[in-house]
Amino acid sequence: MANSLTALSGRNTMTVAAREFRGYFNNPAVYIVLVAATFFVALLFWVSFFLVGRTSVREMFGYMSWSLMFAAPALTMGLLAEEKRSGTLEILITMPLREMEVIGGKYLAALGVLGVFLLCTLPIPISVSTLGDLDWGPVFAGYFGIFLEGAALMAIGLAVSSFTSSQLVALFVSFFISIILVILITALLPFIPTGLTSIAEWLSFQRHTEAMARGVIDTRDVVFFLSIAGFALMVAFRALESRRWS
Repeated sequence: MANSLTALSGRNTMTVAAREFRGYFNNPAVYIVLVAATFFVALLFWVSFFLVGRTSVREMFGYMSWSLMFAAPALTMGLLAEEKRSGTLEILITMPLREMEVIGGKYLAALGVLGVFLLCTLPIPISVSTLGDLDWGPVFAGYFGIFLEGAALMAIGLAVSSFTSSQLVALFVSFFISIILVILITALLPFIPTGLTSIAEWLSFQRHTEAMARGVIDTRDVVFFLSIAGFALMVAFRALESRRWS
């Protein structure tokens, strides 16, 4: 019985994920976001690459992190906010779907789009490898780090979207949180009191992805991003669950 319920839950989650993923690519705005984010990364990378003259793509992951700071809020702002605005969320949660299946399906779809973005940037390291001896170990580790960071930002965007029916509000709040976690904390580290420095460094996304861009995968960094994503998804779940009983 438990196995049957688990299998049914998995099918429901994948059904929602497939529906949402198709919905993404029926929206022209998604293509704009992906093209703009990829162009931003490629432009900044190649400008810096020819200035530095080193066969490495370490800087690319920093630019990808900046891109996700904008792209993740744009890609997640409507996941639940638009459903609430249009009234389809009430229909969705009264269907034989559990809240976690809805959240899980939408999140998997967002991760799918994140994967598409990562694939769009793959020609950059491939091109660099034709210009010199590129060490692919740090490249794979860097992509893994950016995927984890993107997964955390997508989860945050989904959580914010669960609290509002306005996509613009979800966009700006998610972006505000993202800019704090990705850039602002790191930029303000020299001005943070000594006693709070370790906490600020732990919260800084940039500090957790820097090592992976060098090829070092630390389980503490992996756990950090997974914990952020898990907490954000739980917040989204609670917000959706409270709506069912309101």
